[in-house]
Amino acid sequence: MERLEEYNPLLLYAIAAATLYTFYFLFRSDPEAAVPYHVTPPEQATPGWKGEVLDNLSMKIPNSSLIQCYAPATGESLSRIDTSTPSSIDRAIAKAADAQTQWTKTTFAERRKVLKTMLKFLLENQETIARVACLDSGKTMVDASLGEILVTAEKLRWVIAHGEESLKSESRPGNLLMAYKWNEVMWQPLGVVAACVSWNYPFHNLISPVIASIFAGNAIIVKGSENTAWSSSYFASIATAALVACGHSPDIVQSVVCWPDVADYLTSHPGIAHITFIGSRPVAHHVCASASKALTPVCVELGGKDPAIVLDDLSNSEFHRVSSILMRGVFQSAGQNCIGIERVIALPNVYDRLVCHLTPRIQALRPGSILNSSPDDAPIDIGACISDANFSKLEHLIEDAVAQGARLLCGGKRYIHPSHPKGHYFAPTLLVDVTPTMKIAREELFAPVFTLMPASSVDDAIAIANSTPYALGASVYGSSNRDLERVVREVHAGMVAVNDFAVTYMVQLPFGGVKGSGYGRFAGQEGLRSLCNQKAVTRDRWPWLAKTSIPGPMDLPLKGAEAGKRAWGMAMGVVWVGYGDWKGKLRGIRHLLGL
Repeated sequence: MERLEEYNPLLLYAIAAATLYTFYFLFRSDPEAAVPYHVTPPEQATPGWKGEVLDNLSMKIPNSSLIQCYAPATGESLSRIDTSTPSSIDRAIAKAADAQTQWTKTTFAERRKVLKTMLKFLLENQETIARVACLDSGKTMVDASLGEILVTAEKLRWVIAHGEESLKSESRPGNLLMAYKWNEVMWQPLGVVAACVSWNYPFHNLISPVIASIFAGNAIIVKGSENTAWSSSYFASIATAALVACGHSPDIVQSVVCWPDVADYLTSHPGIAHITFIGSRPVAHHVCASASKALTPVCVELGGKDPAIVLDDLSNSEFHRVSSILMRGVFQSAGQNCIGIERVIALPNVYDRLVCHLTPRIQALRPGSILNSSPDDAPIDIGACISDANFSKLEHLIEDAVAQGARLLCGGKRYIHPSHPKGHYFAPTLLVDVTPTMKIAREELFAPVFTLMPASSVDDAIAIANSTPYALGASVYGSSNRDLERVVREVHAGMVAVNDFAVTYMVQLPFGGVKGSGYGRFAGQEGLRSLCNQKAVTRDRWPWLAKTSIPGPMDLPLKGAEAGKRAWGMAMGVVWVGYGDWKGKLRGIRHLLGL
């Protein structure tokens, strides 16, 4: 006690306060902490589940508006889904609009809490979510982890960390004439937005626009593809249940499933303020024409014919690393990836090495399904395609390329799986010596086809890369910084990865393309802001000192015989003062003074 008295009382108070603050910081309750919740998964996602194998693998049921959902890897029936009608879409939009009036008043902290709650659920339920995505799309569990779980976790993390910063009002610079004003841009919710998304990533493509839209303060109508209608309700319920767990209305997120003729009613609806569309170019024409009826803006992502340029200067260790990236880039999700690698363009010194190295690797790929598999089964390298409707066209394109000089080293046709003969499988394919004039080099395949194209130089490689109507993503591999940066500058694309594949999305850079790959961006700051009304505001900086007033000579109606001349002189003087050099400014002052 005597030693304590030697210390200054202020020092003892500071130590006590620091200790209390530390305990408070460590043990305080976090108002944004994730809330636990549960969503009952579909019984079909239970390991070992077996369903009825359908004789006729068609989504359409005669004399019915129902959708027949089935697993494309096995042909097993998943369910029959009742579709939305125009009247049910009206009700969904009305419910969303009503809920949005309250949701728009929430704080960023309240919205972050919902996203943190979703992220916690995602991390704890990865296997179930992946199995549901695999059942409905045919992909493998690893493909689902990389293309569904990983990217969604990153989307949530980025919006949680950077969403508020992206949507906070920004001050903007002014000028000499308006120095007495301060200027800002505000990002405000649009109201009810919509997303019409593709089937190739049934979880991520559906939940990603939900994440961005609700954080921006909107309600959303999300329409998944009829190809993956079975999983849409479960995936949407992950978002609605998180909203309920955090004390908000589930009506903020509405999931609809419909046939194309009813989709037109949704995309032309005057109650929709913005549409995100992910799909094919032919369908995009219909969506944009439909949206134009209500003057609704559309963000359009239409796939690509993404090139991967492999330069000559790869070391041995880099060659093996890059080869593995190319394999994953081509065969991820059986090639059904909008930013999948569709063309590998290689320079002379590396071309033959790639042919020799890749041929046995692609020949060894094992197609299969997660359904009805056991731990003793061989690993599955590649999943099924969503449908066999495109197989005849693929076979024809490959035959046409071979007829023009390309070499087919493996695959090239549909594959009948011995355990799943009803499944939609296309054999993993390696086609080399492909030239830009071949149809297969210009048309998007969306299939497990590795297309290898020779290039004589960096100039030639860039020309080949730019030779298609598409321009979504691209990648380039090599050591020469000069050549790498030249490809980055000159290749036509919305996104370019250097010595990597598709990682721009993994850091939430804006996602989208140019030319025939669409317009607009989602992801990142640009994606969030595109879902907002960008409101420009000016205010008086010193209202007690300076405000806009109309000078007498310019005040309407003009007064006096020389009024027009004086008004013009003053107007000219304002322009000279604002934008001339120092001599011009002096000239402007003379005009203002009427000299």
